[in-house]
This record gives sequence, C-alpha cells and structure tokens, in this order.
Amino acid sequence: MKEEIPLAVSDLTVAYHRKPVIWDVGFELPAGSLIGVVGPNGAGKSTLLKAVMDLTPRASGKVLVYGKTYRENRRRVGYVPQRESVDWDFPVDALDVVTMGLYGEIGWCLPVRRKHRQAAMDALDRVGIADFAKRQISQLSGGQQQRVFLARALVQDADLYLMDEPFAAVDAATERAIIDILGEMKESGKTAVVIHHDLQTVPEYFDYVVLLNMRVVAHGPVEDVFTNDNLQKTYGGRLTLLEEVSEAMRRRERSL
Repeated sequence: MKEEIPLAVSDLTVAYHRKPVIWDVGFELPAGSLIGVVGPNGAGKSTLLKAVMDLTPRASGKVLVYGKTYRENRRRVGYVPQRESVDWDFPVDALDVVTMGLYGEIGWCLPVRRKHRQAAMDALDRVGIADFAKRQISQLSGGQQQRVFLARALVQDADLYLMDEPFAAVDAATERAIIDILGEMKESGKTAVVIHHDLQTVPEYFDYVVLLNMRVVAHGPVEDVFTNDNLQKTYGGRLTLLEEVSEAMRRRERSL
C-alpha cells in the first residue's frame, strides 16, 4: 500500500537561478531500512533532503511521506542537519537543543514540562552524553555536537529519519555510537535515509543505497545496486576507490 512507503519521490526537480541541481529524481524507499545516499560533491544530495522537507522550493515533482505531504506528516520525520549549517554560538545548552525536538508536541510559547526535559535527558543518555546536558553547545567537541543533534531527532520518536552527513568529521567512538543507534532504529521498524561519503563503509552500514548525481543513477539493495558499473556511472573519472569498494563488497558477501 502506498501509505506504507516511508518516502516516495517522483519527477522531482530543484533549480537555483534556472540551473538544475537535481533533475527528474524519483524513487520509493522501503520501510525498516538503513538507506545510504551517495554521490560526488555537488550531486544534489543535501538539496534532495531539503526539498523533501519543503526547505527549498521545487521546480516540479511530488514528495509523499507515508502517503501524505511532508506538511501533513512532518511529525513522523526526524532530521539531523549538517554540523556546518548550525550556529554553534547560539546561547543554548545541549539539553535545550534536544528539547527543541519536542516542540511539535509541546507547542510554541508553551512551558516545557518536567516530562519533556526527562525525555530529552533520556535521549542524551542514549547517545552517551548525558553528562554534558548543561554544557553550552559551542563548548562541545564535534563528535559531541553531532550526538546532540542525533538525540534531538531521537526524542521525536519519528518513523522516518533524514540525516545529512552524520559521520562527517566525527571521532571513531561517535561513528560507532551512530551506527549502533541506526541498528536500533532498524530493529524497531524505523527508516533512516543517510547522506554518506565513505564508499568503503556503505556495504557495512547500509542495506539499501541511492546513487545520485543530479539524477538517480540507481537505487535498490546494496548487493544489487552498489556495483562497479553503477559507481562508474555515478562518479565517472572522479572515482578512485573502486578497488577498495569492491573489496568491501567481497567482505560483505563473505559475512552473509
């Protein structure tokens, strides 16, 4: 049934100053999956997520979240932005940031109740930084900042999570923590769509992949779609990691 599809995109085009950034993009993503979105710099990956959430205007196309528009189902969507897009000097602490994820439930200009702060604390504990709840966000390390925004998404208890490069410039412990959280999401039937750059870890981290370079080159289960041929079509001459990716795929196949 259409309403069971977490994210369905058809004929989606976004253009800046009449220059297309993504063109005629279409796919339907499976529920309960960890989905990697990969492609070269400038391929339109972040623009795709922003267009899904109505953060950037569409030239054409349709987006459905569980069979409805994003505005109708926005409370079922959690978002983890790029760290570079956040004003880290804004005078709030980690607990405040996570509590913002509950504003859809609390309502604007209404008091934050004890149960809301407890839910935010539980989310910080889940990502391993409850001890930093009252620390101003600019005083956190890059990995800790990323965990704060992961906690903000988790506290929403969404069904679909959109994550824009959550692994970028984080330490190994944070990367492992994010992977563990993604695994828990999948086990509970949730869906995560993750923009990712490290091709070598795609077979390890994800079970479904979207290859994007302005248009969708291919999408489907990793073992079917994440191939040398499709990667060449996606990256062209800029791809220098094909052998490493092939080895990662062989490791995945041996582990199955």
